[in-house]
Amino acid sequence: MQLAFKKIGNGSPLIILHGLYGSGDNWYSVGKELSKQFEVYLIDQRNHGKSPHDDENSYQSMQQDLFDFYKLNNIEKAVLMGHSMGGKTAMLFALLHPELIEKLIIVDVAPKAYKSLQQYQSLAIEHLNILKAFKIVDLSAFQSRQQIEKEFSRFVSDPVTCKFLLKNLNRADDNSFQWNLNFEALSKFLPQLLDNTEIEKIKFDRSIIHFQSLFVRGENSNYILDEDKIQIRKLFPNAEFVTIFNAGHMLHIEQPQPFIESVKYFLGRR
Repeated sequence: MQLAFKKIGNGSPLIILHGLYGSGDNWYSVGKELSKQFEVYLIDQRNHGKSPHDDENSYQSMQQDLFDFYKLNNIEKAVLMGHSMGGKTAMLFALLHPELIEKLIIVDVAPKAYKSLQQYQSLAIEHLNILKAFKIVDLSAFQSRQQIEKEFSRFVSDPVTCKFLLKNLNRADDNSFQWNLNFEALSKFLPQLLDNTEIEKIKFDRSIIHFQSLFVRGENSNYILDEDKIQIRKLFPNAEFVTIFNAGHMLHIEQPQPFIESVKYFLGRR
């Protein structure tokens, strides 16, 4: 699959993978700052943004998309950054293709399941409500984005999350509203996206994982807990950790400057 993307800056390549319901555009301000030193690729993953829709949306399919992206764009090695769903894609890809990784940056996600643990049940319910909203809200019944936002907020009460999700709303050629997301495929694969079996099942040689890794978490987020560091270092022996204060899961939006400075410091070190 040929993924849609934007490329900004010059230098060695740095690829950014967005999270669930997102797109490369969500990372433009971060990418622009990093493009002063890198050639930054802002990718739309399958079934998101302007990339093609497909019935499959597993982590295995997304890492294969990324492998194909490397080949199509003649990238021999790159810094790879991924947030949430994009972070799990990045972790799987890095374990399967360590020779293609310069450095790895994982943003607020751990290599673990988020559907079976009791403390994450509310997260699964939140995702189900979001996908329900995409299915139920009849776009043809509304004349403005404001009307759609009001209806959508019945299912997604947090105004910040609601506005983020509505970035997937666009006008078609006939001026009608449409979603960029393939929410049918995302609904089908949601249990797998919240799971961790694809990472757990792969066979890899730990001795060849030489690249440096940075795991960035938000102070107010529970996606990466202290006890997760043991499992992370089993997979990525050179892993380092940093916490962005006064930030939750969307830390690159809530605290962009501390996040960017942490990433720059990590990338600037040998």
